[in-house]
Amino acid sequence: MSARRSRSGQPITSKISDDQVNDLVLKLQQLLPEIHIHRSHKASASKVLQETCNYIRSLHLEVDNLNERLVELLQNTDSTQASIIKSLLSQ
Repeated sequence: MSARRSRSGQPITSKISDDQVNDLVLKLQQLLPEIHIHRSHKASASKVLQETCNYIRSLHLEVDNLNERLVELLQNTDSTQASIIKSLLSQ
C-alpha cells in the first residue's frame, strides 16, 4: 500500500487533534512571561500565538542590543582582553 502524497510529492502528515493543539498552546502559554503571570484564566490560542510572536520579537531586539554592546566593548578593550572575551564566547 502506498502512502498518500500531496501535489508537491511530499507525504501528507497526519492531522493534529484539537486536544494536541490545546496541549501545545498550554505548554507555550507557560513559557511566556506575560501570559504565565495570568495562568488563573485560560488565554485563547490566538492570544498565546500573538504573545509568542511579540516575545520572540523582543528577544531578537534584546540580542541585537547586546550584540551592539559587545561590539563596542571589544572595540574599547586591548587585543589581549578582546581575545579572552572572544574565547569565552566561543565555548
